[in-house]
Amino acid sequence: MQNGNAVGGSSTQDLSYSRRRPGSPTPDSNNVSKKARYSPSSSRPTTSNGMPAPLKPLSLSILGVEPLDEFIKEIADFIHNRIATRPPDLEGQIEVEAKLGVLKYRDADVRVAFPVRSETIIASDDHRFESNMTAIQHKHFNTQLNSLEAASRQPEHPTSPIRYQHSYLIDSFHPADGSDKIRVTRDEKTGEVKECMKKIRLGSLDIFSPKNNADWRVSVNYEVPVAHPLGNATFTRRKDRMSYSHEEFLIDLTQVTQSSGPGSQQIMHELEVEFARPSVLTSTAAVRGDPNVGPHERDAFDELVRAFVNNVRILVRNTRPAQ
Repeated sequence: MQNGNAVGGSSTQDLSYSRRRPGSPTPDSNNVSKKARYSPSSSRPTTSNGMPAPLKPLSLSILGVEPLDEFIKEIADFIHNRIATRPPDLEGQIEVEAKLGVLKYRDADVRVAFPVRSETIIASDDHRFESNMTAIQHKHFNTQLNSLEAASRQPEHPTSPIRYQHSYLIDSFHPADGSDKIRVTRDEKTGEVKECMKKIRLGSLDIFSPKNNADWRVSVNYEVPVAHPLGNATFTRRKDRMSYSHEEFLIDLTQVTQSSGPGSQQIMHELEVEFARPSVLTSTAAVRGDPNVGPHERDAFDELVRAFVNNVRILVRNTRPAQ
């Protein structure tokens, strides 16, 4: 087995990657972004209540700004490239999602092992990605996300409210040109067709997370609406989905029951994070780094990707061991 190459672990930042967070001052401002700090040392003076006295605020860097994280930049560059090079002659919308799972060797049913200590983008093809998790892991995330949803409705909660929706969907897949498939999605209760589309895969990045119980994959797809196909479906799947929406993102926790014929059923459990509004993602991608727009617009795409990655990281780090 080959170890393959790794991209995007912790590394030194080039000054060209430095940028301001939206709303932060410029490097030459008199009010450079700094963080308050306190010394626990007994040799330092204390305040009247015995707390350590504050030290001089610490600058974020020698430029007074926080460098753009290279790992996040790599993911942002990848997504931006796939959006920019999507098929120009097809009407559709971009889908960007991250699924939790496990990276395994192609020729063995074991998790990959690379000589890295932290999350790393893998640049090799000697592995495969399994997005399935155990029922116990699925239940754990359901409990955690329900607790977050309930807490987010409290007035003192620090973030925007989380919205919850439970849906039951039936996907049927029909053959199309080449290796593509047409997916027809219906509401299980009403039979209403929710969408009929063909998904074009534009690319994916695999992230190995050695200190956690899950890895993850970022996928960029192009969803093209099509006419309802004729004939029978080649296979179907039932999705029992719990969706948690927060600001610009959807977290979908799904139990999938897949069937390709009588007596042929497979049950899987999946967790994914998706951009909720593709139009916002594509519009911010169009002005990424554009010197003719303001800093808020210019940096908006990278801020979206930063929040996207942070959401995935939190879920990955809260994954329980497989049981």
